[in-house]
Amino acid sequence: MQAQLSRKTVVLNKLKSAIRAVEKDTGLSDEEKLFQVHTFEIFQKELNESENSVFQAIYGLQRALQGDYKDVVNMKESSRQRLEALREAAIKEETEYVELLAAEKHQVEALKNMQHQNKSLSMLDEILEDVRKAADRLEEEIEEHAFDDNKSVKGVNFEAVLRVEEEEANSKQNLTKREVEDDLGLSMLIDSQNNQYILTKPRDSTIPRADHHFIKDIVTIGMLSLPCGWLCTTIGLPTMFGYIICGVLLGPSGLNSIKSIVQVETLGEFGVFFTLFLVGLEFSPEKLRKVWKISLQGPCYMTLLMIAFGLLWGHLLQIRPTQSVFISTCLSLSSTPLVSRFLVGSARGEKEGDLDYSAVLLGMLVMQDVQLGLFIAVMPTLIQAGASTYSSIVMEILRILVLIGQILFSLAAVFLLCLVIKTYLIGPYYRKLHMESKGNKEILILGISAFIFLMLTVTELLDVSMELGCFLAGALISSQGHMVTEEIVSYIEPIRDFLAIIFFASIGLHVFPTFVVYELTILMVLTLAVVIMKFVLAALVLSLLLPKTSQYIKWIVAAGLAQVSEFSFVLGSRARRAGIISREVYLLILSVTTLSLLLAPVLWRAAITKCVPRPDRRSSL
Repeated sequence: MQAQLSRKTVVLNKLKSAIRAVEKDTGLSDEEKLFQVHTFEIFQKELNESENSVFQAIYGLQRALQGDYKDVVNMKESSRQRLEALREAAIKEETEYVELLAAEKHQVEALKNMQHQNKSLSMLDEILEDVRKAADRLEEEIEEHAFDDNKSVKGVNFEAVLRVEEEEANSKQNLTKREVEDDLGLSMLIDSQNNQYILTKPRDSTIPRADHHFIKDIVTIGMLSLPCGWLCTTIGLPTMFGYIICGVLLGPSGLNSIKSIVQVETLGEFGVFFTLFLVGLEFSPEKLRKVWKISLQGPCYMTLLMIAFGLLWGHLLQIRPTQSVFISTCLSLSSTPLVSRFLVGSARGEKEGDLDYSAVLLGMLVMQDVQLGLFIAVMPTLIQAGASTYSSIVMEILRILVLIGQILFSLAAVFLLCLVIKTYLIGPYYRKLHMESKGNKEILILGISAFIFLMLTVTELLDVSMELGCFLAGALISSQGHMVTEEIVSYIEPIRDFLAIIFFASIGLHVFPTFVVYELTILMVLTLAVVIMKFVLAALVLSLLLPKTSQYIKWIVAAGLAQVSEFSFVLGSRARRAGIISREVYLLILSVTTLSLLLAPVLWRAAITKCVPRPDRRSSL
């Protein structure tokens, strides 16, 4: 062993002497020097890595010989160390391979330089040579050493992954390995937890690439949504349930053909944004001013009553209070996109002096969206407070009050900004946009979309939900008059309809029919209990808040609120990752939410049929 180390030292000294000789050789070009030095450095790294591997192998052998086969902890630690060594070795091998590719590139540069030393370049060759050098310089400037920059960060772990090439690349038998790697298709990485990843930012940004998985997913959803929506329309259900069925058929519980689930859900979020914008267009600030007391007090009372009932049942069933509060708050929220679909074309002709039930309903839903943002901000602190001692509970309560104060301040800032925009900016902005578009609807659509994105960005920066920003954008534009509203609806509605298909299909990706079938009895009992409880609580609260002349609309509003919001999927996934709820509770929340959404149109149609005067009644579905 000592002799091998001595020989290694001699070789390293010779390599260092060779590098110094190359650097001093004036007869070599810069490209040739770079290539030869790079090659010598690679040999140096290989020798050093070989020495490290030998010592690691000896150390592992010693641990294996000294270990007790009954000492499971010691064996587990040895296995973990060997696994880490293998991971690091794989990463070092990958790094060395990249360096060899760079050395090969330098060699090609040196050969090209030698070939062109004794011949004059044509004008075209000079242009191409300049372009090549500029492209190389650009590639070096934009290349991000993300791996090298992050592998030394504290808390970063090395993990082995599988790299799966696209089927199209594997089917090309006549291509070399390098040609397959340079193909424009995207590989997929699978880690030890079976999480699947696709490329988001390539190392070489000069090559245009496309996520073919995502393209195929959107195309498949678009094609299958037509027969599913058509079927639901035929049997009298809203088309949104057809889109959910489409997601179920294509999702993990069905054909499992959707590869880019995260990307599909992200695109579906834009469906929520444009849906709430159109809801805001129909819900003018004048309507909001009329029902602001009901909109503010109603959801707060309902949430508090739901939490009280949840704590009561949690005590009887021996469920942790934090879990009971979380589940009750999730179930107290209602679906704004669903109700907005119900209100499209619904009756508005109430008696003179009565409140518009659509205004009351949408106002309460907007307040629930605000509660959603408040709940997301406060819940982690509330969970920590539940596990703390008495002295720290006081501090946690103070922290919760500070958070509530911050959110109330943010809401005040948002509404003050909306008042300024409505008074001074929105009118001149729309008139300027309409004048500059000159009949070009693309400019008008782009201007309106930019305003939506600006509002959701502002509300997000102020720690308020982006959905509220989209709603306020629509409400501000609706203040410009009925003609403006109709024009914008005609342009934005087709965009909303397409993105809403993606959104409802993404909900179906999280629906598991087999689980619903296995636990159908208990799920139906739980769903009916939740729907009836929300309906009764909403009717009770509204009977206290509504004026006597508008008491009849409490049944319509209660029917609209008697379902669970699709945002319970988001809250449930966060709570499960944080360990607040178990897998079983998470599946129960998803199933109850789905079944309540399916029951919602039946309850809504019954309420409309009974409560809306017949001459003014039109189909709301």
